[in-house]
Amino acid sequence: MAPHESTPLITTVRVRAPRRRYSHNVLRRFCTVALSSTLIWFLLAFVVSVLLWPHHGHYRHDDDRWSWPGCRGRKVSYEELQRILLDTPTPEKAEEWSKYYTSGAHLAGQNYSQAVWTKEKWEEFGIKSEIVSYDVYLNRPVDHRLALLEKASAKKDSNSDSSTWKVAFEASLTEDVLEEDPTSGLDESIPTFHGYSASGNVTGSLVYVNYGTFQDYEDLIKANVSLEGKVAIARYGGIFRGLKVKRAQELGMVGVILYSDPGDDGEVTEEKGLEAYPKGPARQPSSVQRGSAQFLSVAPGDPTTPGYPSKPGVPRQPVDHATPSIPSVPISYEDALPFLKALNGHGPKAEDFNKYWTRNTGLQYKGVHYNVGPTPDDVVVNLYNEQDYITTPLWDVIGIINGTIPDEVVVVGNHRDAWIAGGAGDPNSGSAVLNEVMRSFGEALKLGWTPLRTIVFASWDGEEYALLGSTEWVEEYLPWLDKANVAYLNVDVGVRGPHFSASAAPLLHNVIYAATAAVPSPNQTVPGQSVFDTWNGHISTMGSGSDFTAFQDYAGVPSIDVGFHAGSDDAVYHYHSNYDSFYWMQKYGDPGFVYHRVMAQVFGLMTAQLADVPVISFRAGDYARDLKGYVRKVEDKLEAALSPTVMDVSALSEEAIVELRASTSSSITSDSSSDIIAFVQSLKRLHKALEELTESATRLDEKAGDLERRAEEDNIPWWKWPSRLHLALQIRKVNTKYKYMERAFLYAKGLDGRSWFKHVVFAPGLWTGYAGAVFPGLTESIDSHDWANAMKWVGIIEECILKAAHGL
Repeated sequence: MAPHESTPLITTVRVRAPRRRYSHNVLRRFCTVALSSTLIWFLLAFVVSVLLWPHHGHYRHDDDRWSWPGCRGRKVSYEELQRILLDTPTPEKAEEWSKYYTSGAHLAGQNYSQAVWTKEKWEEFGIKSEIVSYDVYLNRPVDHRLALLEKASAKKDSNSDSSTWKVAFEASLTEDVLEEDPTSGLDESIPTFHGYSASGNVTGSLVYVNYGTFQDYEDLIKANVSLEGKVAIARYGGIFRGLKVKRAQELGMVGVILYSDPGDDGEVTEEKGLEAYPKGPARQPSSVQRGSAQFLSVAPGDPTTPGYPSKPGVPRQPVDHATPSIPSVPISYEDALPFLKALNGHGPKAEDFNKYWTRNTGLQYKGVHYNVGPTPDDVVVNLYNEQDYITTPLWDVIGIINGTIPDEVVVVGNHRDAWIAGGAGDPNSGSAVLNEVMRSFGEALKLGWTPLRTIVFASWDGEEYALLGSTEWVEEYLPWLDKANVAYLNVDVGVRGPHFSASAAPLLHNVIYAATAAVPSPNQTVPGQSVFDTWNGHISTMGSGSDFTAFQDYAGVPSIDVGFHAGSDDAVYHYHSNYDSFYWMQKYGDPGFVYHRVMAQVFGLMTAQLADVPVISFRAGDYARDLKGYVRKVEDKLEAALSPTVMDVSALSEEAIVELRASTSSSITSDSSSDIIAFVQSLKRLHKALEELTESATRLDEKAGDLERRAEEDNIPWWKWPSRLHLALQIRKVNTKYKYMERAFLYAKGLDGRSWFKHVVFAPGLWTGYAGAVFPGLTESIDSHDWANAMKWVGIIEECILKAAHGL
């Protein structure tokens, strides 16, 4: 504020020369510095001993050594922790948790009692927990109808042209109640519907669009099949359901019907002589796959709050960027039959296209010819869908085991909500597994164990709609996660069969291999086999479709997603159906719940390996190696785009590329030849940058291996604390480099047209959703023949690779 008028603005001060208090100033300064340095060294030694290095440090009178993490002197050694994590989980307890979670409906935002139960159960295990809420925008089903209409008669006079329509078939849009399966008859069963589907009442001719992939629609366009104003019927599979609706909407279609074709069930079908569930393992004809129709590859999370958490009072944005504007409904193949038969004889057949149209078509024996249509003018479909959109709370449950190092954190999660009353596979096999993992860690806590790194456990809500609970939590805690989060481990469908599968960031491959090698497999075809021995060892790249997405693709946290899946000869898993029930799991999915126990063992060991060994169990060299493979995939894609005859893009000369113009797509014109040449040449920059990253990664991994061996030897006496301090600081430095490596591949502006996704290496495919794309900026530029944009992304990726290399 302004000074008072009477306050002088300038004051005169006399300064007296300082008087020397000591006659020996130089000596005093020397002593002060020496004493201060000694105190600082002792303070640093204390901080490192207590915070950076080992918790529970105490003097050991037997051999004059301090205790080190994972060694004999700890109250619970790392070896003892591993034994607890292997011995504690039981099939009986997993079955108990599964039975509770599947005993009633738990749709997102309608499961507060389950959130409270989960929190209280975790606290019984000895793990401090809390409930965190978000206010999210989502829909609830109100009413729906799907009917096949035929023109019965027409009356004409000079003034009118009216027609009478009759209902040829009315879809039930329900699933049968089965006497053997109690879940199928629960009063609180949830109707069949799509999350984020648009309300609407539309009528139009029907067109069969195969799986509804981008390429399927392109095939229809090339075949001059009329799409505008029509209703699409597509089979589930291939890509995320919301993207099937998105492309139909873009092409002017007015509605979408989705059904599950038994042809995708492999050998386990009624056509092959097997009985349908519940009498046999084949698909129940009335089963319906619910699910979200949100545009998953554009952005997950609350569509009204992209990039920030959905807390009360925050500004809300329009949702049209991420949700459909046309209605859609899911139906059973039993309900789909009359609609598909109405197409018989109309338009081309699936066999007139390519192998992707004829594979796994499984309803020919029911009289379906798989004609594309459209149906004639006197046969139309009426699709009515009414949804109630609301903003409602949902509840994440967060449990914490505090570790010694405050800025190194491992997050472990599973979602709790389901589209149905059951959800024995999705997600509650994972919920049962997570409970057993936490119960196991609770047993270690009772013995005095404390992890080196903090472990955060999460039971997410709202995953099924759009990864809501995890995405909003990551958006809220991003600054802390950026500084502290070492890794995220996810289990969603923990068990739906006997075959192990995994997807992960390359930094974490070693963690999966080590854990699976340490757990005995229930499948003892060869006695003594581990899970690793019975698994093919393949680890997929990270895409989307579960709660790791915000961690990996938005926050740059290396992530894992694991589970046991069903094979082609195993019982059909009724995904998002009432028949994903406790009874199905007990009889077909995992009799005896033995694979639930195995999954808990694997998941617990992975968590311990990341949270409780001194040197973080990453392998930077694996990342560099895989990145080289990803660049080769880009080159393969470019070769296919330019010409099927090109064998090696990197060897193309300018003249060769110009000559290709005649045999390539018309969109590759003479004006773009120079851009193609520049792009081909620029890919060599990525190989060069990756050589630098490989060298840095190799050195870091070798350093980490040496530090790991020295830490395991545990042979530094307590009185050699400078050596202990030096070792601790070296480990700290290596761990920090590992922790930030994944962050180097984040690009602040995000991907083209979907800026929420920040990772330049991993993202869900733009038109796949579930499946992961590598170097999406490059692959999408090649798809669109935008060579200038491809060059832009080469520069961005090169900068990220070099940033990672220099950071190591």
